[in-house]
Amino acid sequence: MRAVSLFSGCGGFCEGIELAGFDIAVAVEYDRYACMTYRANFPKTPLFEGDIHDFLKKGSGHETQYRLQDIDLVFGGPPCQGYSQIGPRDLFDNRNELYLQFARVVKALKPRMLLMENVPNLLLMEKGHFRDKILQHLGSLGYRNVTFVKVSAADYGVPQTRERVFFFGTRDDLRLPFPLRDYALALLTKLQVKTPVTVKEAIGDLPAEIVHSGETMPYPAPDGLSAFAKAMRLDASAGPYTKAVKRRRAIGRGDDALLHNHHTKEMQEKRRKLISFLKPGCKADSLPVEIWNNARPEKWRRLHPDLPSHTILAQMHRDLSEWIHPGLERWITVREAARLQSFHDGFVFKGSEWQQLKQVGNAVPPLLGYAAARMIKGVLEACDGRIEDPGIPMQGVLLPDMPAVAAKRRNREPALA
Repeated sequence: MRAVSLFSGCGGFCEGIELAGFDIAVAVEYDRYACMTYRANFPKTPLFEGDIHDFLKKGSGHETQYRLQDIDLVFGGPPCQGYSQIGPRDLFDNRNELYLQFARVVKALKPRMLLMENVPNLLLMEKGHFRDKILQHLGSLGYRNVTFVKVSAADYGVPQTRERVFFFGTRDDLRLPFPLRDYALALLTKLQVKTPVTVKEAIGDLPAEIVHSGETMPYPAPDGLSAFAKAMRLDASAGPYTKAVKRRRAIGRGDDALLHNHHTKEMQEKRRKLISFLKPGCKADSLPVEIWNNARPEKWRRLHPDLPSHTILAQMHRDLSEWIHPGLERWITVREAARLQSFHDGFVFKGSEWQQLKQVGNAVPPLLGYAAARMIKGVLEACDGRIEDPGIPMQGVLLPDMPAVAAKRRNREPALA
């Protein structure tokens, strides 16, 4: 199956999509630093570095250059700055140009399915005004069978309580023998982990010592590695991240299994003393009054080792005070932040430390992208007559050679807004 990636960033979403078995025909990204990281980790994937307005521009020849016929999936996470609770609430507001460019590419390529990631607030704003406008707009492009699901990354093996919404749907000529939303929920439920991955399980094997930006260091060899740590490390395998998969990124087969990006911002002694008073999982409002005036409780925040991390954000590049190591008097490193986003250690970030933190925070967690891609793949296979047992009633008349489905659904489901 072939896909086109829009707003690709450093490649977190693409990692998950490829891991599910899709081939990416081309990735589109504007930020030059994110492109540096993307090229290092996806050397065989064509990358269109430039303004998305110029992608598929009339006379560009991009359809031929990138072989964009018969595309199965267009995916990406367009920022939608114009989705404000005040003002005209217009989907076609100029500030929503990036969403409109996503829709333009879908209209041009007519993929069998589309997949769009965004923040959950989009579903709620103005009682679903923008949600409904998006569904209506995509319907007018030939995608009337579009729905959405709100998910937590922690349910899919990402050690982080990051919530996101995925809009997805099928082209009008595709025939799915189930209601799309029900089938997608059944597929996603099967992919959920039994217990969330904790911060300790995610980064506990990484050294307390750090290096300067651009330097590498050897792995320590601790006993009792978690399954997640084995999935992340270059010298072990677990889950979908085999050694071979990890060696397809910036670190090749013949390279030493060294730890990259294990560096962080410097810390003044005054701040080091302040955070020494923070207990695991606590915020600034837990500090003694002589240390902090409680002006902003979220200003300082130490990760709890026995819970998933709170959301990793791009603002880390400006201020890391909300992401303090659970047991050390320092900020988390770029590599630790990447682990909390489910990037394996073969995925190396390029550019300045400032840019690396921004890339990590902006990314779709690869394992969350993997779950979404597995769901999309399952829907496409069902449309093709290859069906996975979803445990839900069939809709209408069965397609030829499709067996009836009868099985109980698991009780736990992703949330629908």
